[in-house]
Amino acid sequence: QVQLVESGGGSVQPGGSLRLSCAASGTRANIYVMGWYRQAPGKEREVVATMTNSGRTNYADSAKGRFTISRDSGKNTVYLQLNSLKPEDTGVYFCTVRVTAFANNYWGDGTLVTVSS
Repeated sequence: QVQLVESGGGSVQPGGSLRLSCAASGTRANIYVMGWYRQAPGKEREVVATMTNSGRTNYADSAKGRFTISRDSGKNTVYLQLNSLKPEDTGVYFCTVRVTAFANNYWGDGTLVTVSS
């Protein structure tokens, strides 16, 4: 059973930055894909960015140019650098991992990001 622990959320003003971290435990595998989703108030959960163990990344259009995903495979940790934050980036950010290409996703409990002046 994989456990995910997220950290780094908080409140910032528009234009500010945050760095989210997610550490996965319970597996020694080179996790196939690690990523971040977010859920804004009253909206469905949506993908923000993902990264495979080969380094292939995928970003939501809203994240391109502002957010950067990275991972430390040796530590099974994934990061999300959030820059130039906007009020519409507000939401709960969830870490997710899929250990192999055909496995189910594991989810963290989420970390809240609030962007407001």
